[in-house]
Amino acid sequence: MILIAAHWLPPTPPPSDLGIHWPLALRLIGGLTVLIGLVIGAQGALNLGDSLSPLPEPMPGAALITEGAYGRCRHPLYQSLLLCSLGVTLALGSLLHLGLLLALATILSLKARREEQRLCSMHSGYADYMTSTPAIVPFLPGLDWH
Repeated sequence: MILIAAHWLPPTPPPSDLGIHWPLALRLIGGLTVLIGLVIGAQGALNLGDSLSPLPEPMPGAALITEGAYGRCRHPLYQSLLLCSLGVTLALGSLLHLGLLLALATILSLKARREEQRLCSMHSGYADYMTSTPAIVPFLPGLDWH
C-alpha cells in the first residue's frame, strides 16, 4: 500500500532538473495508460465479485474465475496496478516513480506466486489454467511464468 500511495509524490528529480524537456506525447501516453489500467482493474474486480480480497490468501470456497479479465491474465488486478504505475512514470518522467514501478512489480510478482500456491491446492483446474494463461504481463520475464 505504501508503494501505491507513494505514486502521489511529485516527480523526483523533475525532468527539467536533468535538462530534459519531458515530451507532451509521453505525458499523454502516460495518462492513457493510467486510464487503461483503471479499466482493467475495474473489470477484474467485477469479475471476482464477492471473492475480491486484498490478501494473498484466496477466500475459502471462492470459485475459480477464468473469464473476462481473468481470461487474458491470471492476475489482472496486479496488471492494473502495474499499468497505472507505468502510466504515472511516463506522465511524470520521474526516476523516483520508475523505482516505485520496479519495486511494485517485484512485490506483486512475489505476492502472485504465493497466491498461486494456495489456488493450486484449492482448485484442481488451476494448474491447467496456469499453462494456458499468462501470469501478470504476457511474455515479460519475472511477470509471466507457467
